[in-house]
Formats: sequence, structure tokens, C-alpha cells
Amino acid sequence: MTTWLTDDAGNKCSIEYFGTQESAQAALDSLKGCSDCINCSYCSDCSNCSDCSYCSGCSYCSRCSRCSYCSGCSGCSGCSGCSDKRYQNNVGGEMPPIVVPKIPNIHATVYTAASDPESLDMSDWHTCQTTHCRAGWVVTLAGPEGKALEKRFNTELAAILIYAASSPELSVSPARFYDSNDDALADMKRLAELEAGA
Repeated sequence: MTTWLTDDAGNKCSIEYFGTQESAQAALDSLKGCSDCINCSYCSDCSNCSDCSYCSGCSYCSRCSRCSYCSGCSGCSGCSGCSDKRYQNNVGGEMPPIVVPKIPNIHATVYTAASDPESLDMSDWHTCQTTHCRAGWVVTLAGPEGKALEKRFNTELAAILIYAASSPELSVSPARFYDSNDDALADMKRLAELEAGA
């Protein structure tokens, strides 16, 4: 279960994510002009972002994740280049090659993990170490390479790439990452059965 602290603009920070109630409140208090953002800190003028830090001048962002040191963003959606830019600016040199891991029997594997009681929460990518949304489970089950891909881009894109590499014949639309818990489980079960019959 996640304990949320919220402000008048609909921003929310979870105590579990930041570790303590004081840290979560400090992160929430650091947002300036943001609305409906989740677990962000030190951002300004963002909307519907998640896990961002030290951003400024952002607007109309959607499902952004783990962005940092951004500025002057506008009209963002599914932001995926933020960590690459940060790497180049802070570390220098070429980006390491993209490695897309494969999960054997991905549809059955994801369905089995998400079917456990209280292990699926489609409202957030990662609620805790044992509860994720569909895309969160894909990234988690892909291990360190999945996490590296998620960090480099974002959860949604990482999961799409892993699904495509693991099961090119049974594709999953990214729209399915925004299903309800029941609809997501039903679709995961359908694909697991198709995979078993293939």
C-alpha cells in the first residue's frame, strides 16, 4: 500500500518512494507551478510528470520519467531523451550501446508475476519491489539490462522494446499499459495462452 502526500495542485509524493514523511513533504514543497505530478522534486511548471528532478519551464509533459537537469521543455509527451542528454552533458563522450534484453516466454512470465495477489497496480510503473504495472513488470523481469534500458529511456519505451525483442509475433500495444487491473490481466492471460499454443 502506498501512502501519498498531496498538495492543492494535485501533485503527490509517496512516503515509500522518498523514505520518510519529512522527505516526501520536502519534495512536494519543492515543486513550483507544477500540477498532477507524481514523486517529482525541484521541478517548476511541469504537468503530469513523474520521477523528474531539477527541471524548469516544462509544460504539457505526459508520463515523463526520471528526467533531470532539463530546462525550457514544452509540449513534451513520453519523454525519452532526457537521460541521454544528461549523460552526454555530465559524463561526455559517446553513449553506451543500447541492449534490449529478451524474456523467455514473456507473456506467461509476465502474467504469472502479475497474477499474484496485490502484485499488479496499473496506476503507477513501480509501487514497490513486488508490485508493478504491466510495463513495470516487464522491465523488472528483464533484470539489470531491463532496468538500464528503463533508466536510459523510460518505463513505457523500455517495456515496448523488451516485448518486441522477446515476442515479435505477439505484439503488445503501448495503450495496454494504461488498462485497468482487470483488463490488463485479461489481456496478459490471452497472450500467455496464445504463446503456449504457438
